[in-house]
Amino acid sequence: MRSKLILPLAVVMALITTYLFYNYIETLKGQKLSNSKMATILVANQDIPKNKKISKSMVTLKEVHEKSIHPQTIKKISEMENQIATVNMVKGEPILKHHIQNQAEETRFVSRKIKKGYRAVSVGVNMVQSVTNLIEPEDMVDVVFSEEIEAGNNEKIVRTELILEGARVLAIGRKMIQSTNDEPYMEYSSVTLELTQSDAVKLVNTQERGNIHLVLHSKLQ
Repeated sequence: MRSKLILPLAVVMALITTYLFYNYIETLKGQKLSNSKMATILVANQDIPKNKKISKSMVTLKEVHEKSIHPQTIKKISEMENQIATVNMVKGEPILKHHIQNQAEETRFVSRKIKKGYRAVSVGVNMVQSVTNLIEPEDMVDVVFSEEIEAGNNEKIVRTELILEGARVLAIGRKMIQSTNDEPYMEYSSVTLELTQSDAVKLVNTQERGNIHLVLHSKLQ
């Protein structure tokens, strides 16, 4: 009878010991954290979408325990000036150095904007084909293709078709960031799109055969 009680009793004692040990460790962690120094970091005070230029009004300073700070966390507002978000950030999230990119760098290297598995390809456009030069970087567009084909009896007809949907605009001319209100108007004659490799080949082929028009998407949800 005694031997039957030993095993359950040992299990209970082991559970109690584990619980007490875990409690002790958590208490030590809490004491260390409470005794650690406080430091100020930058956090988002609103949701910040990817490719958005970060302004001072989008972030706030927050005091946290120094030991809980990620090594890449930004601590000064001056460190995020002229920076663009490279990921989607949510309200309350600390601003990390590898989650932002200098605006000057983005204006020089379009290759840093291309998502993995995609390609950048440029197409020539005039005022009408580019929605009167109103298309901006980070807009989404459809591509419509038209060409003249033989219809018989020496007649030709124009065939029009939608060849691509929802293509991301990487650049207009050499401009890779969205215009600001105080920025002077700049006319352009080319648009760079982000496409899969096969879609890039398709776009180049169709432009060689005829004309393309870009159809601008609405940003309203």
